[in-house]
Amino acid sequence: MKKVLLAALAVFALNAMAADNGATLFKQCAGCHGANAQKKALGRSEVINTWKSGKIESALNGYKAGTFGGAMKGIMKGQASRLNEKQIKILAKYIPTLKKK
Repeated sequence: MKKVLLAALAVFALNAMAADNGATLFKQCAGCHGANAQKKALGRSEVINTWKSGKIESALNGYKAGTFGGAMKGIMKGQASRLNEKQIKILAKYIPTLKKK
């Protein structure tokens, strides 16, 4: 039963991450960063909706490579490793738009 649940969750996560839509991709981030990227994730990160697209893209690529980050490095490496280059670019363009909401 536990294996089936884990497999189902993995498929759900992959399907959500496969989307090419910033809002859909960001749903995976909102749990920690807030619906509008207005929160410090787990009370430890910076508010990311104030970042420019280039900084977000660089950070996500750095997390994925394991070359970026402080306190959140371990958690974010796992999250960023699920993203492909196109998805990172989509998120990098989408997140700054959340500040206006």
